[in-house]
Amino acid sequence: MDNLTRRRFLTLSGVTAAGALAAGATQVNWSDLMAAAVDDPLPTDQSVLVVITLYGGNDGLNTVVPAADPAYQKARPDLAYAGDDVLDLGDGLGLNPGMKGLKGLWDSKRLAIVRGVGYPEPDRSHFRSMAIWQTASPKSPVPTGWLGRWLDATGADPLRAVSVEPTLPPLLAGETTAAASLPLRGLALPGGALGTAYAALGKPSPGEGPWQARAAKSVQDLQNAAQVLGKAVRSGHEQEDEDDEERTKGASAGGASQLGAQLELIAGLIEAGVPTRAYSASLGGFDTHADERGTQQRLLTELDGALTPFVQRLQRTDRGKNAVVLVYSEFGRRVQANGSDGTDHGTAGPVFVLGEKVTGGFYGEQPSLTDLSNGDLKSTTDFRDVYATVLQHVLGADPARILANHTTTINNLLRT
Repeated sequence: MDNLTRRRFLTLSGVTAAGALAAGATQVNWSDLMAAAVDDPLPTDQSVLVVITLYGGNDGLNTVVPAADPAYQKARPDLAYAGDDVLDLGDGLGLNPGMKGLKGLWDSKRLAIVRGVGYPEPDRSHFRSMAIWQTASPKSPVPTGWLGRWLDATGADPLRAVSVEPTLPPLLAGETTAAASLPLRGLALPGGALGTAYAALGKPSPGEGPWQARAAKSVQDLQNAAQVLGKAVRSGHEQEDEDDEERTKGASAGGASQLGAQLELIAGLIEAGVPTRAYSASLGGFDTHADERGTQQRLLTELDGALTPFVQRLQRTDRGKNAVVLVYSEFGRRVQANGSDGTDHGTAGPVFVLGEKVTGGFYGEQPSLTDLSNGDLKSTTDFRDVYATVLQHVLGADPARILANHTTTINNLLRT
């Protein structure tokens, strides 16, 4: 989903709070975040939520694959994976072969898969279904996102939630408060000889006045941010070289390098002690109406290549160990393949929850491939159950205040 389409989504989704629009988002800079990490650092025992949106409607049946089910093989003769192709999870299911890193996280009990996640009376429109997921309001449109309402309920500080996406997603827009926006390319430090000269400006000089000292301190803060955040903050020349390489390879916008950079930035902010409790990142391109198998496997490989090292990195610090990652898409795909080697818009799909606080394994019932509703899977888990669980056990909030009295949580999914 490109930026133009996302802006259209912001307009059509029913989320009209001023904070949801790009022009109304509170853009923060590196100095703001580093100052917050010094003045009010995130306690090492406080949990953090990272939400990753897969735009376009990811095909759950070819992500968590029921390869042993004859109905799956019959419905998708050219798209189906054989049992030997997938990464065995047990229960007759396997991960897509592009997700080897996540299979390792599964084996180490740091990946939970919630099966059959959806909502009553599903809508197959991208815009409406994504609005439902982001606002957590299946029955009628509301002007706020579910994490935006969490912001409203717990204070007015936009730094408590940060989006590193190009456009602030509606899920972070509240009625009175919207999350802060930190575009990935919000800081480009000069490189080469100019970069060396720029770094020298941050060194104190004997006898300098207060204004010169303050300017030097600002330069030094930016240099420190670059060191803390690592490769997520690149020099101008490095970013240009990487962009050229990505265009040469024909990589998709929002592909591995983009999501990987978003997650690397988030990891650095968590490790630096920035007092943010919720982050959002995204990967697009999952609307696979044609030539699905190769396209989706490439995208899932990109997701795996960004997500696996991110989760592994989080395990190395106390703050990172308290981070929980939630990965979802607006709907799954139809059970039956279409005539273009793809699948059309469907309903329920799996949700991934990852991290040290996660009790790995399967949750929810696997939907039947023979007991369908108009050719679509019947959801077995309400997505608000997942939200209620992370609100309560990660963000320490009362789900009833955020989810219109929806308080059902998934038992044992998260350790407190």
